[in-house]
Amino acid sequence: QIQLVESGGGLVQAGDSLRLSCAASGRTFDSAVMGWFRQASGKEREFVAAITWGDDRTYYADFAKGRFTVSRDNDKNTVDLQMNSLRPEDTAVYSCAAYYKTGGWYFKVASRDYKYWGQGTQVTVSA
Repeated sequence: QIQLVESGGGLVQAGDSLRLSCAASGRTFDSAVMGWFRQASGKEREFVAAITWGDDRTYYADFAKGRFTVSRDNDKNTVDLQMNSLRPEDTAVYSCAAYYKTGGWYFKVASRDYKYWGQGTQVTVSA
């Protein structure tokens, strides 16, 4: 079992930066993949980025490449999402999620493949 708690959301202006953090607790994470998803009002939840806990490999959605960076802090047991050059269309509830790798694994981008979820944090970007 993994418990995930997000923080760092808020209201910012277009062009600003924001850093989200996901605090993880529970069982060991060495084989876990930690992901960030977002869901805008009236839209489907979409994958943002993911990172492997053991060796920090990363994977990004196309819209996140070059603007968002996912990282992990081993001392704090957190997974962070640094978001730069924010746009109004980035407005959404951002959620942290996790699943455990199995043999022949690959980065998963469908929310149904992630077993553990945080409660989400609201990010609002004004024009």
